[in-house]
Amino acid sequence: MDKKRTITTVVIIVILAAVGLFYWQKYRKPGLTPQEQALEQAGAAADSITKSATQGALPSLDVRTNPLESALNINPADQINPFKNIKTNPFE
Repeated sequence: MDKKRTITTVVIIVILAAVGLFYWQKYRKPGLTPQEQALEQAGAAADSITKSATQGALPSLDVRTNPLESALNINPADQINPFKNIKTNPFE
């Protein structure tokens, strides 16, 4: 009876390992560790939840435009030395 139980245990472990390997090969992305895959899936789930929760509640923002792009340069540090293009080496 002890030999039969051992063989059954080994067969169950082999079957579970084969099923686990099959699902791991099917669902993993090449080049990513399991932790990175889990983080990627969690990030995608959070994005979809956020998108569905804020749909229609928030105005769309265009982040590609910068309102200060055409602002005047009033930085006083740029205007300190008006003679910065003059050579001042006395040994030349």
